[in-house]
Amino acid sequence: MLHHRLFYLFMPFVVVCSAFGQDKQQRLAILPFQPVGVEEVTAQSAESLLRLEISRLGSMDLISEKTIIDAMDIEYCNDMNCALAVGEKLNADLVVTGQLLALGEKVIVQYILVDVAAKKELLIDKLTASVVEDLDNVMKRVAKSIVKNVPVKKTAEVGDIVQDEAKKPLRRGAFQYAGISFGYLYPQKGYDEVERSFTGDLRLVAEFDHYDVGMQLALRKGFAMNVYTSYLTTTNDICPYIGGALGFHWVAHSYGYDTYYENGYYREEEKKGDGIELTLNSGIKLFRTYSFQIIVNLAYCVTFNDYDDRAVVFTLGFLP
Repeated sequence: MLHHRLFYLFMPFVVVCSAFGQDKQQRLAILPFQPVGVEEVTAQSAESLLRLEISRLGSMDLISEKTIIDAMDIEYCNDMNCALAVGEKLNADLVVTGQLLALGEKVIVQYILVDVAAKKELLIDKLTASVVEDLDNVMKRVAKSIVKNVPVKKTAEVGDIVQDEAKKPLRRGAFQYAGISFGYLYPQKGYDEVERSFTGDLRLVAEFDHYDVGMQLALRKGFAMNVYTSYLTTTNDICPYIGGALGFHWVAHSYGYDTYYENGYYREEEKKGDGIELTLNSGIKLFRTYSFQIIVNLAYCVTFNDYDDRAVVFTLGFLP
């Protein structure tokens, strides 16, 4: 008996909570899409696909097409003020309007999602069908964008990627070349105190108007590999520059070691000749506007190894 009384006592509370817990479906009006350079039947088919997909997603109350046409004073409605006026007539929460634009074989779907109560645009977006047959996937993506109120790029899923998105994007180009340089390394510290050492390097470069970036592989009393960049001060045939590089240098040393006295014994530890290398450089590029260049470069290199090797490097380079 007590159980029955508790049931009747709490049942109204449960019903009220359930009613409040259910989200009210928003009323959505999809206005006719205006064809611009596209056949009218194509625009009608795209609109039908959009309605079908939003109905399938099932999160909105779609206002019928006939009701919308009866409420419109003009054939097409492509701005927010017009969409708001139609939405208020229909007692809609949201209004979608848009256009289908032809661009060669492509069809661009532009659409606007308007909040009638807030009197503002929630979305202004577009998606391109590379061919008319791709409109099926395009309208599926537009439907998801409207229902989720997110930009169409965020609705991509496996199976509905459009052809235009699958294309490899174009990249801005740079003048690319490879070349060699040769010269001398003049030690300032370390390097077994040699007077000088012959050096040569291979450069792989991408050059832009006012800077370049590249990879340098060098033989200079060992082997070095650096990534470098330079600021190019002019775009003329005579172009001074300044820059820097960061990489690694394996310096070839004769046997070297440090001696430590520990626990009554002397202990030797071999020095490491390799380390990170930091380079500051400046120079001049000649014949920059031609398909080849001559480079005169002066650099100061510091290798962070056990020998603390430091050197000035002077090179001449030819970059075909």
